[in-house]
Amino acid sequence: MPETDLNLLRDAALASGDIARKFWKKDPDVTDKPDGAGPVTEADLAIDRMLHADLRAARPDYGWLSEETEDDNARLSHDRVFIIDPIDGTRAFINGEKSFSHSLAIAEKGEVIAAAVYLPMRDEMYLAHRDGTATLNGATIQATSANMQGATVLGTKNNFAAQHWQHDEMPPIERHFRSSLAWRLCLIAQGRFDAMITIRPTWEWDVAAGSLIAQLAGATVTDLAGGQARFNNAHPKLRGMLAAGPGLHQDLITRLKPESVPD
Repeated sequence: MPETDLNLLRDAALASGDIARKFWKKDPDVTDKPDGAGPVTEADLAIDRMLHADLRAARPDYGWLSEETEDDNARLSHDRVFIIDPIDGTRAFINGEKSFSHSLAIAEKGEVIAAAVYLPMRDEMYLAHRDGTATLNGATIQATSANMQGATVLGTKNNFAAQHWQHDEMPPIERHFRSSLAWRLCLIAQGRFDAMITIRPTWEWDVAAGSLIAQLAGATVTDLAGGQARFNNAHPKLRGMLAAGPGLHQDLITRLKPESVPD
């Protein structure tokens, strides 16, 4: 993969942060998306417009998939596609929290090959490319090799409900939460937490960039059926996601009830 693709994503993520700072804690306009899909702010839309214009101008032969752009099946005819979440953690952004991120990825024939996740209010830039390593602000990062007992696991409250686990019993883990799915995956890559799980069907733009970063940091990253996540699907949702060191990943996935794995 050309190194220039990673540089392109890094620069675009920095530019996204510049826009986000102009709206953060300044009461941006908020609209609720249809069908309970959550809020979108004028900052999300401004970043999306900038990224679409700049990235497509730089790579006109790449397809485009973004949370804030109406989907176009023309992307399915491209070998490479941008997968973008202009602001991951929009509710945190609205609330003036620092835990939102910009998530930018390039996938080639279903595999993420370049990724940038940037938290502008924390000035934290996570980067990865397929033929290299995962980094945070230029330093290589590594996932943990923790075992089950006392493992720190990121997820929403519903993920830890007893009905999702064998014998209706949650594993002996510590539960934690961060609002941005992309950042959760990066925190696994960084070794700050041991695992992350999302049981619900998961939009590709939420996890594309973070999944590569976690994988290249040594984590095992799969859907909840244990399969490799593939991207740029006609319906861009995955069967959940689990990321952890290899041993812990296997322990967690075998404890899930089969009926809890999304179709």
